[in-house]
Amino acid sequence: MTLTKDEAGQEDTGDSYTPSQRRIERERLKRTRARRATAIAAVSTLVTAVVLYLVVVSAPGWPRTKETFFSGQYAREAFPKVLEGLWLNVRLLLVCGVAVLVLGMLIAIARTLRGPVFFPLRFLAAAYTDFFRGLPLIINLMIVVLGVPALRLQGVTEDPVLLGGTALTLTYSAYVAEVFRAGIESVHPSQRAAARSLGLSNRQALRYVVLPQAVRRQVPPLLNDLVSLQKDTGLVSIGGAIDAVRAADIIVGRSLNYTPYIVAGLVFVALTIPMTRFTDWVTARMDRQRAQGGIA
Repeated sequence: MTLTKDEAGQEDTGDSYTPSQRRIERERLKRTRARRATAIAAVSTLVTAVVLYLVVVSAPGWPRTKETFFSGQYAREAFPKVLEGLWLNVRLLLVCGVAVLVLGMLIAIARTLRGPVFFPLRFLAAAYTDFFRGLPLIINLMIVVLGVPALRLQGVTEDPVLLGGTALTLTYSAYVAEVFRAGIESVHPSQRAAARSLGLSNRQALRYVVLPQAVRRQVPPLLNDLVSLQKDTGLVSIGGAIDAVRAADIIVGRSLNYTPYIVAGLVFVALTIPMTRFTDWVTARMDRQRAQGGIA
C-alpha cells in the first residue's frame, strides 16, 4: 500500500484518519476545561463541607446533640437489629411492589375502557383512585392495621405485616394506576386504529400494541413510585411489626438515646440510593433513545 504524507509531515496509510492540528488543539482545550471544572467543583464542595462542619460543631448544644444522636456505642448495638428488621422491609417492597403493579394496571385499564356499558366500572375505578390518593397513607395504615382486627371477622388475618402490606398496596396502586393511565392515553389513537385495521380485536390491540408502548414510556415514574414505596414500608411499624424502624424504636425506648433512629435512616438511605441512581440511568437512557428516534 502506498504511504502518503499528512499535514503534520508524518507518514500514514491512505485509509486511516489523522485529525488536523486544529481538532487536536480543540480536544486538548476541552480536556483542560473539564479538568478545571472538576477541580473547582471539588474545591467548592470541600469548602462547603468544612464550613457546615464548623458551624455544626461550634454550636452550643453540639456536645449534647452528639451524645444523644451520634453515639458510637448505641450505633453498634442498633445496627445488627436494624439490619435484621430491614429484611422485613425488603420483603414488603418485593411483594407489595408486584401487587401494586398488577392492581394499578387493572385499575388503569378499567378507567380507559370505552363504551357506556363500562361506565360503572370506570366510575368505581375513578372513585378508588380519587379516594386513596386523597387519603393520607398513615391514616390508611391505622384504619387497616387497627380497624380490621377490631371487627373480629372470622378468617381475616390480624397479622400487622399482612395488614400493613395491604394498606400500602391500596394506596400505591391508586398512584400507579394514574401513571399507567397516563401512559395508555399518551399512545396516539392511530396506533389502536392501525391494529384494528390489521384484524386485531380491541383486547388484542390493547395487549400487543397499546400497553407495551404505555409501560415503556412510564418506566421512570413507576420506578420513582417504587422508591417511595420502599421508604414507606417503614410505616408498618405502627402496627407492631418488627421492621428496621420498630427495631430502632425498641432500643430508643430502652436507652432514651436517639442514635438508633439515625442508624435506621442511614440504612434506608443506603437502600434507596442505588434505586434512585438506577431510575436516573433509565430515564437518561430513554431520553437518549427518544432523541435518536429509538422509541416511540
